[in-house]
Amino acid sequence: MARRIGVYVCHCGSNIAGKVDCPDVAAFARGLKNVTVSRDYQFMCSDPGQDMIIRDINEHGLDRVVVASCSPRLHEKTFQKACARAGLNPYLMQHCCIREHCSWVTGDKAEATAKAKHIVEAAVLRVRRHQELHSREVAVVPDVMVVGAGIAGIQAALDVARSGHRVILVEKSPSIGGHMAQFDKTFPTLDCAACISTPKMVAVAQEANIDLLTWSEVEEVTGFVGNYTVTVRRKARYVREDICTGCGACLEKCPTKVLSEFEEGLGMRRAIYRNSPQAVPSTPVIDAEHCKMLTKGKCGVCQKTCPTGAIDFTQQDRREVYHVGSVILATGYDTMDPTPMTEYGFGRYPEVYTALQFERLNNAVGPTGGKILMKNGEAPKSVAIIHCVGSRDKNYHEYCSRTCCMYALKYDHLIKDKVGHGAEVYNFYIDMRCFGKGYEEFYRRVQDEGVTFVRGRPSEVVQENGKLVVVGEDTLLGTRLRVPVDMVVLCTAMEARADTTEVARVFGVSQGRDGFFLEEHPKLGPVSTASDGIYLAGTCQGPKDIPDAVAHAAGGAAQALALAARGVVSISPTTSWINPDICVGCKMCIGLCPYSAIEFDERRHIAVINEAMCKGCGSCAGHCPSGAAQIKHFRQVQVFNEIDGLLDRKPDIMALIGDIYETANRAEA
Repeated sequence: MARRIGVYVCHCGSNIAGKVDCPDVAAFARGLKNVTVSRDYQFMCSDPGQDMIIRDINEHGLDRVVVASCSPRLHEKTFQKACARAGLNPYLMQHCCIREHCSWVTGDKAEATAKAKHIVEAAVLRVRRHQELHSREVAVVPDVMVVGAGIAGIQAALDVARSGHRVILVEKSPSIGGHMAQFDKTFPTLDCAACISTPKMVAVAQEANIDLLTWSEVEEVTGFVGNYTVTVRRKARYVREDICTGCGACLEKCPTKVLSEFEEGLGMRRAIYRNSPQAVPSTPVIDAEHCKMLTKGKCGVCQKTCPTGAIDFTQQDRREVYHVGSVILATGYDTMDPTPMTEYGFGRYPEVYTALQFERLNNAVGPTGGKILMKNGEAPKSVAIIHCVGSRDKNYHEYCSRTCCMYALKYDHLIKDKVGHGAEVYNFYIDMRCFGKGYEEFYRRVQDEGVTFVRGRPSEVVQENGKLVVVGEDTLLGTRLRVPVDMVVLCTAMEARADTTEVARVFGVSQGRDGFFLEEHPKLGPVSTASDGIYLAGTCQGPKDIPDAVAHAAGGAAQALALAARGVVSISPTTSWINPDICVGCKMCIGLCPYSAIEFDERRHIAVINEAMCKGCGSCAGHCPSGAAQIKHFRQVQVFNEIDGLLDRKPDIMALIGDIYETANRAEA
């Protein structure tokens, strides 16, 4: 049966039309086989543009549609819905990209127009082979899991819980609060960080709709949007949470001391510990690597002194399974270790600190009781703060960490406030980026306090005659500088957590070039991911300050609640499919599937797809030696039809593809 295809070319304002002759492309498409109507319009995604498509489908009896516009990531669903409103199966539409793939990357207008014609022709050839596919609806489990309990995870969990839905909040550390629990004050208002975060931490512990799982990690995620099965490993705490009162008697008597991770190596903790007096939960945890009872079978002082008998050295890790409809990832960030940047002397010179270490020096419950002191117990008379350590640096991280300028200004004020206004403070910066509400005003306030700003990142920090010397250049004055100081603070980059790759594998989400989790769309889908039902919150998606992290978390919670409130979810039909007539039962695809969606039918001796678990990633189709595994809507015959037009233009290069194409056609027949 002859196809009746409609082609619609979008100008996208001047984004496409600035380089592509859109009317010429539409005129070219009219001459292609099976094309019944071809039009161009300034904004095809607008209501008039969509109405044009709907009207043509009804008036001209179109059975296929091609839209040439921006990336399918942006508006493919928009045009699929338009086709559905006209009564046409949405999968009989092909969306091709002539903006990102053509106009934005092609300098010459004639070349861009020619390329756009070729892209449209390929889409017309492909859409002929499209088949009707139908989504199916399944019920949504209303419970939500939040992974990570920093300020973003806490906000997301509270927002969901207050709507009446159950939340499972999983945190790998012994207590919640994340990096914010380490901070002293927050910019630009200089509020006490604990005064902001502690009430929220307590609210989490007291919220009836939140199941708080600390000292726990997600090991496995199976299922699909609306119906995820999550396996959580509850690590042995060796302290019974149900009877521990948090009195702290065990902490006082433990004889073993090690460097505290929470204090960034500036203070000590016991083998049985909690991060801070404000820790939530207040139940301590025993460090199995350093506890003498667990390593040598000798000691047990904490067990003898515990008034409630909560210490239990027989505890073992256990696994618990939860069923949730959606997951919010709020796993946070790491701060870069500046040790590889040997020019700044971190790890070699005792008075060179990272930003988080300086936070602990300022904190009232930190190792110095909130006093800014050097290792010799004296207050520094001069401090250098170096911005962009590891940020905006092609050797480490090319992106801006966004918060460094502002927390450096906060440190300026705290030094002047705690050490005295006679203390000399030097800021070595590339650019001051004070972008948020009240940030520029805070910058001016610090300038008025007498802080010295030097434009230019230092080349090195050396030690001369017992003093640190910052060597650099003031690029505004064009002069070289050697500034002697008592202390150096490095504003280190925010970077993706060390386990981000493993977490991405477990949850089936992607990472960007910077290592952070990749959102579905940077503008229209900043909290969604490529895996439906998996959402992002806070700095796991990229560097953010506290207000942005909280707002981002609220957005992730809203997405999860929208899914739960709807009650049903539409499952995409673009899953894998294994042709039983071709499958030879080699089982190669079973080991490749990252979602465990392929099973082996022993009776028929073939592999079969569990469509409920399949995400349509294409791993099986790309490796199947017999070509039996294919992706619906991306079958071989469709893909090779799309490049069929290349065969005449480049016969030598495309000969092999032509052979594969013919094989795929025969297999389909």
